[in-house]
Amino acid sequence: MPASATLVHAAKVAAMRVLEAAPDAIGSVSSVRSHASAVIFTYDDGPTLVRTPAVLRALAEHDATATFFVLMTSVGTNPELLAEVIAAGHEIGLHGVDHRHLSALSPRTVEDNLRRGKAELEDAAGREVRWFRPPYGDQSPATWRAIRRAGMTSVIWSATSWDWNAGVDNDVRVRMATMSLRAGSIILLPGHAGALELVDDGPEPQLDRYDLSSRLLTVCAQKGLVGRSLGDALASGGRIVTRPHFNLRPRLPHI
Repeated sequence: MPASATLVHAAKVAAMRVLEAAPDAIGSVSSVRSHASAVIFTYDDGPTLVRTPAVLRALAEHDATATFFVLMTSVGTNPELLAEVIAAGHEIGLHGVDHRHLSALSPRTVEDNLRRGKAELEDAAGREVRWFRPPYGDQSPATWRAIRRAGMTSVIWSATSWDWNAGVDNDVRVRMATMSLRAGSIILLPGHAGALELVDDGPEPQLDRYDLSSRLLTVCAQKGLVGRSLGDALASGGRIVTRPHFNLRPRLPHI
């Protein structure tokens, strides 16, 4: 059997063992079940001067809250922006100490990095940090366990705006994010990562992020929905919905 096929098979076996061991406990947060009308807005890869102020303006104009999954590389560079996000009433989650694929790291390294990132972010934010979003949504059963051991809960998404895609315009992004929109949906609004975050995702897409967020929030309002952070949605009586979310084609781990 080729090495790549062996890795995929091993990952599938590991995932099944995890599910069989605790089927009700395994999974990443993918949506919220609630009688309320909340749609969860989540922003990744900040805070940055390029994106964050425009997003904050759109959220404020629509009286909306959101969860910002931040990178510690960006927090260290823009501590004042983190303070602005918090002061505006938004929630903070961790996206990583950098933006490397978790499956390219050993589970021990993932756990150590997340423990350090969580502690540093809580110190900077002055509040507990509960949520973690894996960079690229990439996690294996082993890294999922590492996330839990680090005291965090993995959060993925149920809708995406495609704002990482430089080949489409905001009309397409809004359509993609709202085609199956409903109360409890978690919308992924990623930013961009580069050398500072120890990855190379190419040039950052040039788009009007104020326009994108504002239009998404307007569509929500037309459907009787409101933009809320994950914490606010749960505080309004929502219940977490989870589903297994594992990358079954893992990268070779290294230390």
